[in-house]
Amino acid sequence: MTDLSTTRQATRLDAIGGHFDPWLLGISCALACLGVVMVGSASIGVADGHDVGPFYFLSRHVVFLAIGLVMALWVMRTELKTIEQHNQWLLLVCFVLLIAVFMPGIGRSVNGARRWLNLGVSNFQAVEAVKLLYIVWLASYLKRYSEEVTATWGAMLKPIGVAVSLVVLLLLQPDFGSSSLILAVTAGMLVLGGVNMPRMFGPVLVGLPLLAIVAIAEPYRVTRLTSFLDPWQDPFKTGYQLTNALMAVGRGEWLGVGLGASVQKLSYLPEAHTDFIMAVIAEEFGFLGVCTVVALYAGLAGRAFWLGLKCVEMRRHFAGYCAFGIALWMSLQSFVSIGVNLGLLPTKGLTLPMVSYGGSSVIMTCAALGLLLRVSYELDRAQRQVARVRNETTPPPAVSAPLATSAPIATSQSKRPGEAVRGTSRLRQRVEPTLGRIA
Repeated sequence: MTDLSTTRQATRLDAIGGHFDPWLLGISCALACLGVVMVGSASIGVADGHDVGPFYFLSRHVVFLAIGLVMALWVMRTELKTIEQHNQWLLLVCFVLLIAVFMPGIGRSVNGARRWLNLGVSNFQAVEAVKLLYIVWLASYLKRYSEEVTATWGAMLKPIGVAVSLVVLLLLQPDFGSSSLILAVTAGMLVLGGVNMPRMFGPVLVGLPLLAIVAIAEPYRVTRLTSFLDPWQDPFKTGYQLTNALMAVGRGEWLGVGLGASVQKLSYLPEAHTDFIMAVIAEEFGFLGVCTVVALYAGLAGRAFWLGLKCVEMRRHFAGYCAFGIALWMSLQSFVSIGVNLGLLPTKGLTLPMVSYGGSSVIMTCAALGLLLRVSYELDRAQRQVARVRNETTPPPAVSAPLATSAPIATSQSKRPGEAVRGTSRLRQRVEPTLGRIA
């Protein structure tokens, strides 16, 4: 009888579903719609320069977004425990992708950088997939070695060593922006994973000077740094990108010049549909549009961090660390992209997630948001299951006075030799404790 009631209760709990977080879903859809509109607006001048149709880049962006939607739906329907089981293979795929770009016939060089894989119909930037796969592996590692990461040097240095290995391959491409992003995400996830902060100072103090040396080792990186400090010193050469971006931002003023009315996107602003799409947004929608975009990314990152904290509180550490990693990725990349367009940071090759044109970025960002929505689904499902168990194990309210006075009479009438005394305990339902099994 006990096994049957336990089985019935477990079946009921397994039948409980969850809900995807409406805030995350709404913000993701808003960013996707904004991306379609702005790619269509910003790519007209670029398409004219490439002698293709005015909607060439827009149509391709929509196709990439459709593929990303399929990827997101697939991830949203996959259990996190299934993803976690393949964490070691995901890390192996990271290294395979970054090595494959150097293979003849597979890797492809664009603008002097060897970052793309030739897929025939399109190119795929390997590092976009590496970002997500590496976050999943690191989340699994922090869950499996949470105590060791907090207490020992070796457990803390292992993910740092993996990150440095990935960075070395990225710098050979070269891709300094993505290298810095991966290192920052690694440090952030280790801190959120409970690493001993004094131990983190050692790798940070060693890493920052090395990054500075790498930054100034290439002449083009030094040029970017110097032109960022004073772009108007050479506005037609080294400061060309930033000066045109700043002119676009300045023309937007408070409310912008209107959708489609940007002048800087007409062959003046380089990469208007990718790296500098935020400058077009600022020109066409003004200060209000910039604040709206910043609010969307702040809401996305804030909600993801909140989900991560809730997952950790419920001891679902893998889900929580995945949410932390994606939140760090989206917030840092959007911050750098917006900062570059507003002249606050040196020029980097980082796109605005879900808004900029780019098949690799759009598809993998959709997959990352799908994983984040899956985290929200399983968190809501767990909360509903716990609430069901607590409701079933909560005793009923005290018996009313008339019923309590009649209980002894019934007991005295039914009491016989060898028979258990009947009392108010018959009013309480027998419940098997299963909360421990759920956790």
